[in-house]
Amino acid sequence: MSFVEIVRPDTNIDFIGKWQIAVGVSVALIVLSVLAIPVRGIRMGLDFAGGHEIQVKFTEKLPDHEGSVRAVVEALGVAEPTVVRFGDEGMTDFLIRFGGEEGKQGEVADALAKALGERIGPVELERVGFVGPKVGAELQSAGIKAIGIACLLILVYIGFRFSPRYAPGAVVALVHDIVVTSGFFVILGYEFDLTVLAALLAILGYSLNDTIIVYDRIRENLALHTKHDLEEVLNRSVNQTLSRTLLTSGTTLLAVLALLAVGGPIIRPFALAMVIGIVVGTYSSIYVAAPMLLVLERRFGGAPDKPAHKARKPARA
Repeated sequence: MSFVEIVRPDTNIDFIGKWQIAVGVSVALIVLSVLAIPVRGIRMGLDFAGGHEIQVKFTEKLPDHEGSVRAVVEALGVAEPTVVRFGDEGMTDFLIRFGGEEGKQGEVADALAKALGERIGPVELERVGFVGPKVGAELQSAGIKAIGIACLLILVYIGFRFSPRYAPGAVVALVHDIVVTSGFFVILGYEFDLTVLAALLAILGYSLNDTIIVYDRIRENLALHTKHDLEEVLNRSVNQTLSRTLLTSGTTLLAVLALLAVGGPIIRPFALAMVIGIVVGTYSSIYVAAPMLLVLERRFGGAPDKPAHKARKPARA
């Protein structure tokens, strides 16, 4: 089966020959991401840090008053509240989230409703809730465990699907993607919540898919070109899958860019994480996962295992 090609079949870009430069770029990004944590600090969302969640409804149609609602909340002494309007222009429902002490939900909600009524217009309390710090800590721990378990299962899967020699490169690429994406979020000052955690898990799967496509072509080419050295085979494989990699990344990127543009404030952090993750994941499948095979071969000797059967001629990518 043939499909659209955006890269010539005879393209021969020396990706693997630049692996040392790529390592320098990746290390710099990881160091920058790690250093951003103590410098900028991680902003945990309500899901992880705990706090108040109050939904209000104004009884009259309003223009865009998110800024006015936020100003009223901040005037009550609340730092960095999250204010989200539901629906289209003129809708009157707002979700207000901010940190605070447990047990004071009713008092806080009444004070907020009074202030909004005086400053903006008549308002009704639709819902008042509180996420305790214990629940938030449990969610945070569960999220970290989910990412760790996913990486472990991927390590096992790659080991069985290809050979143990392929597994470290895939996992290093995935860890690279998660750390760099998280680092960008810290630098940009976005909150980490459950939607961002969902995006990070989606990035794991997306990046793994790119890596498996490259690894599958590497395995086929190792069987077809037994007299070529590993660096040449790796470079040939990355070039052969370049069209597929760029097409897959490009089409997915267009979809999440649309979400980022029109998805609203609730979905925006998820979409932004996906945009960063897709770009970083595409880079890592070419410049991290594949070169890791070369590094392991030079360090420990022996090329990655070849399939026992005679490989079919690989389809054009």
